[in-house]
Amino acid sequence: MLKNKKIILGVCGSIAAYKSAILVRLLVKAGANVKVILTADAGNFITPLTLATLSKNPVYTQYFEEETGVWSNHVELGLWADFMVIAPASANTLAKMAGGLCDNLLTAVYLSAKCPVFVAPAMDLDMWKHESTQSNIDKLLSYGNQVIKPGNGELASGLYGEGRMAEPEEILTFLANVVSASLPLLGKKVMVTAGPTYEAIDPVRFIGNHSSGKMGFAIADRFASLGADVTLITGPTAEKSIYPLKRIDVVSAADMLHACKAEFSTAEITVMSAAVADYTPVQKADQKIKKTSTEFSLELKKTEDILATLGQLKKGGQILVGFALETENEEEYAKGKLVKKNLDLIVLNSLNDKGAGFKMDTNKITIFNKAAEKTVFEMKSKTEVAIDICNEILKLAKA
Repeated sequence: MLKNKKIILGVCGSIAAYKSAILVRLLVKAGANVKVILTADAGNFITPLTLATLSKNPVYTQYFEEETGVWSNHVELGLWADFMVIAPASANTLAKMAGGLCDNLLTAVYLSAKCPVFVAPAMDLDMWKHESTQSNIDKLLSYGNQVIKPGNGELASGLYGEGRMAEPEEILTFLANVVSASLPLLGKKVMVTAGPTYEAIDPVRFIGNHSSGKMGFAIADRFASLGADVTLITGPTAEKSIYPLKRIDVVSAADMLHACKAEFSTAEITVMSAAVADYTPVQKADQKIKKTSTEFSLELKKTEDILATLGQLKKGGQILVGFALETENEEEYAKGKLVKKNLDLIVLNSLNDKGAGFKMDTNKITIFNKAAEKTVFEMKSKTEVAIDICNEILKLAKA
């Protein structure tokens, strides 16, 4: 759940600071990128070296390094994070956060953060129960922060009661549950195709196209970020996924057809963005064809239409989305494919739009639904286009 999440861990002055080392280790093991901020008092309980070693990132302790003048930009840190976790959160720091005080790097980053903030309080029983502490907790909750409640147990003072910082495993589970609740496609099986296909003429030459696979990879990554269990079937491309997913590499249209048939029955959502060859050579030469004449004829045959095949196999509850890349009569051709191939949505690209098409980092699309209603989108990066496409699919999935 926390794979690739960027997390700032704030550590305050508390005997519970030793648990922060365990928490960092668990977060890193879960795949998160962790940056630690230590308050001055926290440094009395745990060293920056320990947390830097475990997090594999430098530890921040002050606004700037006195010897070098290197500035720790609190605004950049606040914008960088997907989550900010303060564990242990001392009574002193909770009071500063509630009152908007900003006298150290941790509170400066807190006031700059745009991400969800979680606090795991740690203090003695009477400090936790004090009206001022509870008032501060209420204020922090009213600001939209979340509190990972302390547990009951033996405290550093020798007393027994509430105030003990939640265990690192409990904090990890809390964060994972928050992430799960924010993932609308958690556990949903999604299949995406991307890239070109290469149709061999001989061991050296092939028929292909200019598709880079960028659009398909962006869609697959977007689905993965929404919690989906993604299978990406891709033709030859140098593109790589940001998120962990199941990747199946293929070469020819026949290879892609075989892979799609094997995966399609379990896919709840399928997006066919690959640029599959429409034709393939009737015969492939076993050896390189020599240049012996001024002319060369190549007999081609149609490849099986993968999208149409899946449209015939589609069962109730499955969502099937196709792409149409056109140069003329774009809308008519796209709407025709939508009906003929039993699609739920079709995404139209026009090579007549500057900045759209193969190998570009941008795209401009129009989406048609089954009612032939169209939604036109502005030119955007392919990452942003992937978000638009997935949002339209989410509307269908929720219907």
